[in-house]
Amino acid sequence: MVLTASTMLPLGTQAPDFHLPDVVSGKTISLATFAEKKALLIMFICQHCPFVKHIKSELAQLGKDYFTSDLGIVAISANDAEKYPDDAPESLKTMATELDFKFPLCFDQTQEVAKAYTAACTPDFFVFDAERQLAYRGQLDDSRPSNNKPVTGEDLRAAIEAVLAGKSVPGEQQPSIGCNIKWKPGNEPSYFG
Repeated sequence: MVLTASTMLPLGTQAPDFHLPDVVSGKTISLATFAEKKALLIMFICQHCPFVKHIKSELAQLGKDYFTSDLGIVAISANDAEKYPDDAPESLKTMATELDFKFPLCFDQTQEVAKAYTAACTPDFFVFDAERQLAYRGQLDDSRPSNNKPVTGEDLRAAIEAVLAGKSVPGEQQPSIGCNIKWKPGNEPSYFG
């Protein structure tokens, strides 16, 4: 594990399109899936990372809390499934089912979508506005597996609420921290390391 922070993609960046399979339904998910939504949360997660395990209940709760709202949510796992079988599609499907995710969990086998978003760690969060311009990238909250702070989701939830209200995200955005995305050998992006 390499402790890694978000790359902090420039605010205003247009969301790159993608076409990825949902590990539960098998349906192809893309930006168009969420065309009717005012805001879109894209989360890069996995199953084996202790940072994701630490917040997995809050991720599931986010999906439940915003299920009928104008927020679209999609989670993406881009880890090398050969070296990390816990992050293979079948294992991800088990996780999504057990946690009762109310959003698709997609598998980025080529890792090209993760690269397009400059995703660096798990978890890594990106909130886009109605025009699909980046409004927030950063942490869920201040909680980490070893700091005894409660998992509240307050940073991400505040960003979501601001975007849904058509406002700018208040305050300084703190990078997410987690395990590095497990790049396939030779597929590491220039921003890794």
